[in-house]
Amino acid sequence: MNKLERIKGCLLGGAVGDALGAPVEFLEWPVIHAKYGGQGITDFTPAYGRIGAITDDTQMMLFTAEGLLRAYVRGSSRGICHVPSVIHHALLRWLITQNEQPGIAVSKDGWLIDEKALWARRAPGSTCISALKASKQLGSAAHNDSKGCGALMRSAPFAFFANAFEYAAESGRLTHGHPSGYLAAGLFADILHRMTDRVMGLEKAVTDSLAEHGHKPDMEDIREWLERVLFFVREGFHPTPERIGELGGGWVAEEALAIGVWCALTADSLEDGVIRAVNHSGDSDSTGLIAGHLLGIEYGAAAIPTRWLQRLELRHVIERIADDLEIVPRDYCGYGGEEDGWIELAYPGG
Repeated sequence: MNKLERIKGCLLGGAVGDALGAPVEFLEWPVIHAKYGGQGITDFTPAYGRIGAITDDTQMMLFTAEGLLRAYVRGSSRGICHVPSVIHHALLRWLITQNEQPGIAVSKDGWLIDEKALWARRAPGSTCISALKASKQLGSAAHNDSKGCGALMRSAPFAFFANAFEYAAESGRLTHGHPSGYLAAGLFADILHRMTDRVMGLEKAVTDSLAEHGHKPDMEDIREWLERVLFFVREGFHPTPERIGELGGGWVAEEALAIGVWCALTADSLEDGVIRAVNHSGDSDSTGLIAGHLLGIEYGAAAIPTRWLQRLELRHVIERIADDLEIVPRDYCGYGGEEDGWIELAYPGG
């Protein structure tokens, strides 16, 4: 499987997990069971007035990817770039799509912000909204103590660039001030990077990532949750709605990462892992997105059920971003190269 297939699998897999979990995000498992049966929700049902609707998680992931591409263009053409600042600018562009006014001037160039379907408000996290609105300078860290999973949800695109852990963690601090909130984002990006760049399986990627980063300051909670999941897997414990509930609801970053990794590690297929990840009393769209990213990068886009892909909102946008994540770092020169013109229009480096 080539890199492009892994990128597409990752982004589309995360989006279908997000969309599958969206209708049940705020429901307790007994309610999901009563409404959808013993297996829980297994197919797209209406959310936000349509079938296959993505949430703010996928929206912010797309704008993060745009920011990384703009940062690559800026760094290649100017020779210098502070990546978290460019990511911050991209997230403020997302904020505008939510009918919120940032305190910093933001450009509206490039193509992504013109996708009007992205302007839908899909229950955005209050921490992300408030932190971005309060920003006074690009690249400045948020002044809160939140360890919610919002930074983790948008961190997958960092996997396709160098320094995935560092840039994802630094960019997580733009909205989430608690170390668990932003370090979980860094670790997730690093796990995905290892699966893509070094073509290793998920369990080895998790163990190797923990070996390198797990003993850094403030990583204790994240490490303990993932070590617990690795123990469950080695002992043959499969995630059920009740067992997932014992880990928590996934509303905070270390819980969401642990649930998504557990469901992905024990899955027989992408479909199986994503269905497990959304059926519990908690943040179903977020844990579905995490499992979908992991399984999509492992198995590729071909593993995603056709019935999900055909009805996925903004599929064409997600696929274009995936294509560009592979094309731009490969083809952009920065000094009048053959492909530079359209790339600079799509992802202006400023």
